[in-house]
Amino acid sequence: MKAALFGKRIDKTNIGRLILFVNNLKEYRHFEFCYHISFYNLIKEFSQELPAGGLFTDYEDLPQDVDIFLSLGGDGTFLESLTMVRERQIPIAGINFGRLGFLTTACVQENNPWIEKLIKGDYAIEERTLLHLEKGGLPADLYPYAMNEITIQRLNPAMLEIEIAIDGQPLPKYWADGILVATATGSTAYSLSIGGPIVTPDSSVLIIAPISPHNLNVRPLVVPDSSVVEISFHGRYPKALLTVDNRSLELGAGEKLVISKGMFPIKSISINNNFIAALNQKLLWGEDKRNMQ
Repeated sequence: MKAALFGKRIDKTNIGRLILFVNNLKEYRHFEFCYHISFYNLIKEFSQELPAGGLFTDYEDLPQDVDIFLSLGGDGTFLESLTMVRERQIPIAGINFGRLGFLTTACVQENNPWIEKLIKGDYAIEERTLLHLEKGGLPADLYPYAMNEITIQRLNPAMLEIEIAIDGQPLPKYWADGILVATATGSTAYSLSIGGPIVTPDSSVLIIAPISPHNLNVRPLVVPDSSVVEISFHGRYPKALLTVDNRSLELGAGEKLVISKGMFPIKSISINNNFIAALNQKLLWGEDKRNMQ
């Protein structure tokens, strides 16, 4: 088997754990490796003990025989991994070297059996829905798929006048700082911080939520993920910010976005992951001293 390793930064205190983990994969499952060149050079600054392997820079030169993609970092690193795997359906294992790590499989600091399970291949593969963005004139280097959310946000103090249609049926206009369309996976990301609902990641839904609406009677809306969502905006300022997960560009007033379920999912490796337990542990869901008695 061949594993691709990708990360954006690493604390030198974790280098030893990383080297041990990679060497265990090599020894017990006879893995071969390829490394993202920037991450490889970063590790080499601290250690020369990394097993030999090829190098890649992006999706174009990622070897065709990669069986598993190891995303070493936090949620942002995991989202960037999506742009390298794309439609190739290579399972991604998120190993948390970052902070919250809600998307990740396990934390490198933990002394638990997950390393052994990964080495033995004792894991499940979950399929997560992606959003697909259609818009005229998208830059070629903007990958038009999102695992968490697609948003339109204001670029100056004036609010936006946002028009939305779901499967051709228009909604009332939103007067707000922006609008967000999220997947079930994205319900615990930006959507959560603007009052969106928490839904389990296997739910076949999309979330449409206004960002700081100037209306008392608008709420987030949950629709089937088979829905096609069309969005455009107007405002005093003719530009807004379009984000696709952690990628962004300027959007002009009147330009129409079409957002729908992606033609393929992203495959995420799960090792005894429990969504409800993750809510409790990582988001302190329902934290109340009365529950500690």
